[in-house]
Amino acid sequence: QVHVVESGGGSVQPGGSLRLSCKPTPDTGIKYCVAWFRQGPEKEREGVARIYTPTGSTYLYDSVKGRFTISHDNAKNTVYLNMNNLKPEDTAMYYCAADPFCRERPNEYKLWGQGTQVTVSS
Repeated sequence: QVHVVESGGGSVQPGGSLRLSCKPTPDTGIKYCVAWFRQGPEKEREGVARIYTPTGSTYLYDSVKGRFTISHDNAKNTVYLNMNNLKPEDTAMYYCAADPFCRERPNEYKLWGQGTQVTVSS
């Protein structure tokens, strides 16, 4: 069964950078809309960014605009979330989700990863 696998989380100081990766496994060659969500301690899951890989069209939520970027390596069929100027409020479990179409609500995405923890602390 196809699912997505995230990697790249870790701990950084404020102002630092991390890159998260998301890849469908097994890779059947299907191109998805891939979205990143995050859920901090005692917070609801919120959208971070998404990319429609067939066209490269991207969307970033306001909380991360100017600091995060999302990209897709077509040859590797891997989506990257580049996170710069990280802030303590970015601390959360980050989840990758995929679906043939881009969705607004997290529960509309069919494929989910297990999540990768990002901690921003001095």
